[in-house]
This record gives sequence, structure tokens and C-alpha cells, in this order.
Amino acid sequence: MNDRQLEILDHYKHPRNFEKTNFKFTNRAKESNLTCGDEIEMEVIVREGRVEDINFTGEGCSLCIAGASMLTETVVGKTVEEIEGFNNDDMIGVVGLEVTPAREKCIVLGLDTLKSALLLKSSR
Repeated sequence: MNDRQLEILDHYKHPRNFEKTNFKFTNRAKESNLTCGDEIEMEVIVREGRVEDINFTGEGCSLCIAGASMLTETVVGKTVEEIEGFNNDDMIGVVGLEVTPAREKCIVLGLDTLKSALLLKSSR
């Protein structure tokens, strides 16, 4: 395995920002990839137009969980506008692995979920 594959495996086995307890989110969304059964829920704290903190839960393949984990590390401190500008190619760049179109859906599920959360201000 190369270094990038080892990093992905580490994020899959030990995802960052996963299942924080007592997380007081301002925004939340849940998305699924019906093709392979991945499901991600993201909770975000947005203050003054900037991501202050992020949390996610879910089940999925290694690329899905690792991608969501890597994304959470990338977006803390970014503005909502910066995140809205992220696209699939940016997300693949975060993971650092070229994949088939079917596997691309696994990688971008976290980004799709985050963008949904930022669009939908959730109530508790």
C-alpha cells in the first residue's frame, strides 16, 4: 500500500469528528448513496457565516467514511461561500485518489451532505 492508501484506511478505521456527544449543531442533513448503501449524517455549527465545528455519523464503504472524515478536517474555519464553491473534483483532491464514476459517488457523499446541511438550517 502507498502512503495515500494508508491515510485513507486510517481515516476509515479512525474517522475524525465522528459521533461527538452533546454536539449543539445549527445545521444538519442526512444523505444516502443508494447505489452502494452508504449513508452520512452531518451536523454543523455555523457562526457568522463560517463553519466553527462539524460532526458526522454514518455507515458506508471505506471511501465514503474516509472522504467524510477528511472533509470535516478540511472545512472547519471555512466560510459557507467557500464550501458552496467546492465541487466533486475538489473533493476527489481532498481524498487524493482517482476513482471510477461509481466510486466517485462514495467520495462525494460527505460533500453533498454538508452542502445540504448548509442549505437547510435544522431545528432541534
